[in-house]
Amino acid sequence: MNPTDLPSLRETLDAHGLLAKKSFGQHFLLDLNVTRKIVRLAGPFEGRAVIEVGPGPGGLTRALLESDAGRVVLVEKDPRFLPLLAELDDGTGRLTVVEADALKVREAELVEPIPAHVVSNLPYNVGTPLLIKWLTGPWTPHALTLMFQKEVAERITAAPGDDAYGRLAVISQAVCEARLVMHLPAAAFTPPPKVASAVVHLVPRPDRPDAETLKRLERITAAAFGQRRKMLRSSLKTLGGAALCEAAGIEPDARAEVVDGAGFLRLAGALG
Repeated sequence: MNPTDLPSLRETLDAHGLLAKKSFGQHFLLDLNVTRKIVRLAGPFEGRAVIEVGPGPGGLTRALLESDAGRVVLVEKDPRFLPLLAELDDGTGRLTVVEADALKVREAELVEPIPAHVVSNLPYNVGTPLLIKWLTGPWTPHALTLMFQKEVAERITAAPGDDAYGRLAVISQAVCEARLVMHLPAAAFTPPPKVASAVVHLVPRPDRPDAETLKRLERITAAAFGQRRKMLRSSLKTLGGAALCEAAGIEPDARAEVVDGAGFLRLAGALG
């Protein structure tokens, strides 16, 4: 069925007697004007596959099916929504629905050999772990357009010296070009969350660090930002302290919050 011929999302939810589950971190985006804007920010897809995690009633899915995506692969953990999502299948073979936990899914098995985008309104309780999985895991998406709580989105895109600058910014920006592209108020969702949301667009860098460097970067940033008010000579003491900093060309008396991504990558290199 053509998505434009379907009942409204609110009517569909009411017909199936469905409400968001707090335990799954669900907040539904029912305004198709908003979901279409998110899809425009994510595209063009030029026939590539798109993975959507946590589609729920399918608001973003409907917009993706109107786009130039070659395939749309949905990963939904909540079985209550499978019948709703099946109703979006137009019989062309573009839509695939997978009942699974996205943290455990092997994305390459769902979409390769086609390069794939990830476009999702991520469940709040797994947004950050999923991002880290896609940034540091064996499967590399073509691009990511993801909705998070505003606070998390700002942590991803923060610059050195910003209050939000920390591990998530360093790792995200070492792997991708990251931009905050859209803000959404809590009132845009059903039920409204207690916080505002924002959409981040991430495109993998051609010179992204290799897997071993990323592992070292995770160790370095965990130590450095775990004690962010301490000087690096102290917070990195178990990894080499002042000697490690000097080997990387970093001032040992500096604090983590002022060191840029290139500096942390030099520290990761020196640790290796």
